[in-house]
This record gives sequence, C-alpha cells and structure tokens, in this order.
Amino acid sequence: MCSLRCETHGENPLKGRKIFALLLIWMCLNNNPSEHSKKYLPTFGLCLEILLTMSDGRYVDGSIYFYAPNKGAPVFFAVAFAVSGICHIYQCFHYQSWRLTTFYVTCAVLFTAGFIVRELGAFDYGDLVKFIVTTCLVYAAPPIAELANYNILGRILYYVPYHSPIHPGRVITTFAFISTVVEALNGNGASLSANQSLPRWKQELGRNLLKAALLIQLVVIAFFVLLAGTFHRRCRRGGIRSAKLENVLYTLYASTSLLTIRTIYRVVEYWSVAELHYDDKSLDPMSLSPIIRYEWFFYVFEASLMLVNHVLMNVRHPRRYLPKSTKTYLSVRDGKTEITGPGYKDSRPFLLTLVDPFNLGGLIRGKGDGNVKFWEEEDDGHEANKLESQKVKAKDYVNEDVEAAR
Repeated sequence: MCSLRCETHGENPLKGRKIFALLLIWMCLNNNPSEHSKKYLPTFGLCLEILLTMSDGRYVDGSIYFYAPNKGAPVFFAVAFAVSGICHIYQCFHYQSWRLTTFYVTCAVLFTAGFIVRELGAFDYGDLVKFIVTTCLVYAAPPIAELANYNILGRILYYVPYHSPIHPGRVITTFAFISTVVEALNGNGASLSANQSLPRWKQELGRNLLKAALLIQLVVIAFFVLLAGTFHRRCRRGGIRSAKLENVLYTLYASTSLLTIRTIYRVVEYWSVAELHYDDKSLDPMSLSPIIRYEWFFYVFEASLMLVNHVLMNVRHPRRYLPKSTKTYLSVRDGKTEITGPGYKDSRPFLLTLVDPFNLGGLIRGKGDGNVKFWEEEDDGHEANKLESQKVKAKDYVNEDVEAAR
C-alpha cells in the first residue's frame, strides 16, 4: 500500500464527525436533560475524543493499514480483553466449567495478543510482519467464540434431551470440525492476502480463502440458529417453561447476534476490496470503501462487538443456569425438576456420528441409533436420583446465597 497515490478531494470527514458528535450530545440532553445524565458528559466526551482522533479517511504515506493506527484504542481493548479473560479463568475454577467455557479463555488470549501487536504496529505502521500477525490473531478469535456457543448449545440440549433435534454430543464435534476448517482458511487467507510482497496469484489465493471462510461462517451461523430455534420451539410446545433454560437460550441468541453482525461487517469489508491490487500505482486511495479508510469501523464492528460478547458471557455465565453434569436433565413429567439419569449416548462409531450427526443413514435404513430413551423410565427407578438432584440443587442455592452475601 506504500505505492498508493493520494489525492485531495476536498472532503472533510473530521468536520462531519464533529458535527455528528455535537448533534448526538444535543439529542441526549434534549431527551434526558436531568442533572444526573449531565454528569456523564465528561465520560461521553472522552469517548467522542477517541473517535475524533482516529483516521480522517485519508491515506497516510507508508502505512500498511492505509491510515495511521490509533495508539490509545489498542491499549484499552488489550486490557479489557485481558480482564475479561482473567474473569473467565476465575469462573472456570469457580463453576468447574473448563470443558464448557474454556474456549472463551482462548479467545480472550488471542484478542489480547492481537491488540498488543496492533499497539506495537501503531508506532511502526510500515512493518509488514506486525500487520500480518495482528490480522491473523484478530481474525482467528471470533470463530473460537462461535465454537464456544456451539459447545453451550450442546449442553443445553443435554439439559432437555427429549426435545433435542440431534444427539447433544454431536453439536460440538460437528461444529468443531467445521470451525477447524474455517480457522485454517482464515489463518492461511489472512497471511497470504496481507503480504503484499508475495506474487499476485498467491495474494488472490489468500483472498479466495478468506471469502470462503467468511461465507462458511455465515452459513454455519444460520444453521446454528435454526438448530437452536427448532429446539426452543419444541420445548415451548412441550410445555417446558424453565427460567434457567430461557435465560441461557436468550443469552446464546444475543451472543450469536453479535457474532453475526461482526461476520457481516467482515464480509462487506472484504468484498469491497477483494478485487483491488495495492501495488497498482494508478489506484486512487480515496476511491476505496470508507470501511477501509476509516479505522472506527474496525473498533465498532469488530473490537467493541467482540468485547461486549465476552463481557456478556462473564455476566450471564452459562453455568449459572446449566448443571455441571451432562447427565442432569429436566424431568419430562413436569419440565422443572432436575433429575440425574444414565446420560444420552450414541452407539454408532465416532467418525460416523461426526459425518452424519442426524443419523440420516439410520433413518433411510429404518434403523435407530441405539439410544435408550431413559427419560421415559423415570417412574421405574429415578426417584433416588431425583432426591440426589434436589440435594445438589439445594447446595447450589446455598453457594449462590453465600456468594451474593460476599
């Protein structure tokens, strides 16, 4: 991008953003002119100051980023993701949920490292290595956050197994396989497309890999929402009105919405420059999409959304609503009582369950998957388990009260 030709088009984006900021402040005061709201103006003004100090949409000579990266924002987000990650580590110990939410720890580490490298790159925005490293780290983190949601949905299906569209254990294995493919495409695509020193055909290969990864993410998210929505509808029709179930599902929907908005942003961003070649000396940088020219798009639709998603899972941690064991489920009789049963198993070979999570082959052959509907045997031997589940539930309530008192 160092060879781009910069021209002045007479526009003043910074002035426009100042006018927008003043208009936004006026609207806030006009709608809520109380003294209580006015005391937050200094904080609001600080946020606007950070926004206004970001790029003005003009190409900075020698910058691989197009603009001169903001030096304060990476520090804030690196610290914020680090704090969120530390909270997730604590919660993994506190709730004993390493198998359930360890992906959020990994995601926080990637984001923290990515923004640390971006901060270093802000002081040396012509360094190609730093640019490639921060791009790969930031691109790699969101798919892992999606994988964490897939894992949580699997645990939700274990909680109400009789309404699950597929074997609950197949959710994480199937989506993990797809996420591995997406991660491979993201990593290779980002490194190839960001390295302007490579031959043009390799850069094109990198762009195509990123296109494929982004489209696969959108398709997988759509399928994931369909699966969760189908399960939720079955629970509603089956009379399941558990507050815990509703809370964790709505949290999952909110997280998925944030990830979807971020992915759409990345698709729009990448398609706007997919056919460009930055070594073309006739390219006018001011003709590029505003998504590329203005840094705040990245911080609003990537950094901020992902940080909100991490904090959301800190505040509404899934183990607040889901039991520790996958063998604990809601009674089919009343949809409220938690019972510990033998668990939901799949007798098919693992590789077959990975390729065919819905057991379509068994349906075609007229055979089941060998699962025992243990929830239908509650009257024949689950009373002791029910009593034990109620004791565990009471213990959890006591622990929650002690924690609240602290």
